[in-house]
Amino acid sequence: MCPALTPCPVCEKELVVSCLHCPLCDTSINGKFTTSHFANLSHEQLNFIVTFVRCEGKINRVEDELKLSYPTIRNRLREVIRASGFEPGKADSLRSDDEKRRTTLEDLEAGKINADDAIRSGRGDGE
Repeated sequence: MCPALTPCPVCEKELVVSCLHCPLCDTSINGKFTTSHFANLSHEQLNFIVTFVRCEGKINRVEDELKLSYPTIRNRLREVIRASGFEPGKADSLRSDDEKRRTTLEDLEAGKINADDAIRSGRGDGE
Protein backbone atom coordinates (compact mmCIF):
# COMPACT_ATOMS: atom_id res chain seq x y z
CA MET A 1 0.00 0.00 0.00
CA CYS A 2 1.12 3.55 -0.59
CA PRO A 3 0.17 6.71 1.29
CA ALA A 4 -2.89 8.56 0.01
CA LEU A 5 -2.38 11.60 -2.18
CA THR A 6 -3.55 14.68 -0.39
CA PRO A 7 -3.37 17.46 -2.97
CA CYS A 8 -5.21 16.90 -6.23
CA PRO A 9 -2.66 16.28 -9.01
CA VAL A 10 -4.76 18.40 -11.40
CA CYS A 11 -5.93 21.48 -9.44
CA GLU A 12 -3.84 21.08 -6.23
CA LYS A 13 -6.88 21.37 -3.92
CA GLU A 14 -7.13 18.99 -0.96
CA LEU A 15 -8.53 15.58 -1.84
CA VAL A 16 -11.30 13.97 0.24
CA VAL A 17 -11.15 10.30 1.19
CA SER A 18 -14.46 8.85 0.01
CA CYS A 19 -14.01 5.07 0.10
CA LEU A 20 -12.58 2.60 2.60
CA HIS A 21 -12.06 -0.99 1.49
CA CYS A 22 -11.26 -4.24 3.33
CA PRO A 23 -9.16 -6.49 1.08
CA LEU A 24 -9.95 -9.55 3.21
CA CYS A 25 -13.75 -9.57 3.01
CA ASP A 26 -14.12 -7.16 0.06
CA THR A 27 -16.30 -4.75 2.06
CA SER A 28 -16.31 -1.15 0.84
CA ILE A 29 -17.60 1.85 2.77
CA ASN A 30 -18.33 5.04 0.86
CA GLY A 31 -18.63 8.48 2.44
CA LYS A 32 -16.53 11.52 3.27
CA PHE A 33 -13.77 10.75 5.72
CA THR A 34 -11.32 13.10 7.37
CA THR A 35 -7.60 12.51 7.45
CA SER A 36 -5.06 13.47 10.07
CA HIS A 37 -2.19 15.92 9.86
CA PHE A 38 0.03 12.89 9.40
CA ALA A 39 -1.65 12.00 6.09
CA ASN A 40 0.56 14.61 4.38
CA LEU A 41 3.80 13.05 5.63
CA SER A 42 6.12 10.97 3.51
CA HIS A 43 7.17 7.48 4.62
CA GLU A 44 10.53 8.90 5.71
CA GLN A 45 8.83 11.66 7.74
CA LEU A 46 6.52 9.13 9.44
CA ASN A 47 9.52 7.01 10.38
CA PHE A 48 11.19 10.11 11.80
CA ILE A 49 8.09 10.85 13.93
CA VAL A 50 8.02 7.26 15.22
CA THR A 51 11.68 7.53 16.20
CA PHE A 52 11.12 10.97 17.76
CA VAL A 53 8.22 9.68 19.87
CA ARG A 54 10.07 6.49 20.83
CA CYS A 55 12.97 8.72 22.01
CA GLU A 56 10.45 10.80 24.02
CA GLY A 57 11.26 13.92 22.01
CA LYS A 58 14.83 14.00 23.30
CA ILE A 59 16.87 15.22 20.37
CA ASN A 60 20.15 13.81 21.71
CA ARG A 61 18.60 10.32 21.71
CA VAL A 62 17.23 10.85 18.18
CA GLU A 63 20.74 11.94 17.11
CA ASP A 64 22.22 8.73 18.52
CA GLU A 65 19.59 6.48 16.99
CA LEU A 66 19.57 8.05 13.51
CA LYS A 67 23.28 8.96 13.49
CA LEU A 68 22.42 12.51 12.44
CA SER A 69 23.57 15.90 13.73
CA TYR A 70 21.50 18.20 15.91
CA PRO A 71 20.91 20.72 13.05
CA THR A 72 19.75 17.92 10.75
CA ILE A 73 17.31 16.62 13.38
CA ARG A 74 15.94 20.16 13.91
CA ASN A 75 15.55 20.64 10.13
CA ARG A 76 13.72 17.32 9.75
CA LEU A 77 11.43 18.24 12.63
CA ARG A 78 10.65 21.61 10.99
CA GLU A 79 9.92 19.82 7.69
CA VAL A 80 7.48 17.50 9.48
CA ILE A 81 5.82 20.46 11.21
CA ARG A 82 5.36 22.27 7.86
CA ALA A 83 4.14 19.10 6.10
CA SER A 84 1.57 18.70 8.90
CA GLY A 85 0.15 22.12 8.04
CA PHE A 86 1.77 24.18 10.79
CA GLU A 87 4.48 26.83 10.83
CA PRO A 88 7.42 26.15 13.16
CA GLY A 89 7.65 28.67 16.01
CA LYS A 90 4.30 30.28 15.14
CA ALA A 91 2.64 29.32 18.45
CA ASP A 92 5.62 30.70 20.39
CA SER A 93 5.41 33.95 18.47
CA LEU A 94 1.69 34.27 19.19
CA ARG A 95 2.28 33.62 22.90
CA SER A 96 4.99 36.29 23.09
CA ASP A 97 2.69 38.76 21.26
CA ASP A 98 -0.09 38.00 23.76
CA GLU A 99 2.33 38.44 26.66
CA LYS A 100 3.59 41.76 25.28
CA ARG A 101 0.00 42.98 24.76
CA ARG A 102 -0.93 41.99 28.33
CA THR A 103 2.13 43.74 29.76
CA THR A 104 1.41 46.88 27.72
CA LEU A 105 -2.19 46.98 28.97
CA GLU A 106 -1.05 46.46 32.56
CA ASP A 107 1.51 49.28 32.21
CA LEU A 108 -1.15 51.55 30.71
CA GLU A 109 -3.60 50.75 33.51
CA ALA A 110 -0.91 51.34 36.17
CA GLY A 111 -0.02 54.70 34.63
CA LYS A 112 3.52 53.61 33.72
CA ILE A 113 2.91 54.53 30.07
CA ASN A 114 0.41 56.75 28.26
CA ALA A 115 -1.93 55.81 25.40
CA ASP A 116 0.53 56.99 22.73
CA ASP A 117 3.25 54.78 24.23
CA ALA A 118 0.85 51.83 24.27
CA ILE A 119 -0.06 52.36 20.61
CA ARG A 120 3.61 52.64 19.61
CA SER A 121 4.40 49.47 21.56
CA GLY A 122 1.68 47.60 19.67
CA ARG A 123 3.19 48.61 16.32
CA GLY A 124 6.71 47.76 17.39
CA ASP A 125 7.77 51.45 17.29
CA GLY A 126 8.97 51.50 20.85
CA GLU A 127 8.92 49.79 24.19
